[in-house]
Amino acid sequence: MTKQEEKQKLRRIIRDLEVRLSDQYRRKADRSIAGHLLAMPEYRTAETVFCFVGTAHEIDTRPILEDILASGKALCVPLCADRGIMEPRRVTSLEQLSPGFHGILEPPSGSPPVSPDNVDLAVLPCLTCNHLGQRLGRGGGYYDRFLAHYRGGTVLLCRELLIREEIPVEPHDYPVPWVLTEKGLYEDGTPARL
Repeated sequence: MTKQEEKQKLRRIIRDLEVRLSDQYRRKADRSIAGHLLAMPEYRTAETVFCFVGTAHEIDTRPILEDILASGKALCVPLCADRGIMEPRRVTSLEQLSPGFHGILEPPSGSPPVSPDNVDLAVLPCLTCNHLGQRLGRGGGYYDRFLAHYRGGTVLLCRELLIREEIPVEPHDYPVPWVLTEKGLYEDGTPARL
């Protein structure tokens, strides 16, 4: 089986598991994950934060996005500029977001672009990952292309029940140093401080 076939098989398994998670578990896990993120020193000191806008099955990032704006930080969210390409774009209000590619909330196309070099902390989604930060996305390669040009702090959000230690990886798959679940923070695979 090729790595691509292994990835597709794991995606099917996780998507099936994802839809069976109870709403109660999702809400509780998402609140804990958001609370952990907001407590991270790297988040507290960041001036510019790039964060995904959670979809129906992803972590609810709304409390995180609201805190970024309320605390006076610069908020950047992804804009799908082309197939497989996304750009961090600055927004000053969540009301600026509207359904874009695949119905995902995005900033307007005229919103100011932000260079990855100016992002202090990137908060990324995944379908699943392991505690070492090897992630499996939904298959578009958007975040791998972003990580290829980004050198700042990066944290991956994942519900603990979706963690899988065996993640098929290829050379273009970039690991993320911090993984945050409802149980806490993992740094390079080791439980870490918050």
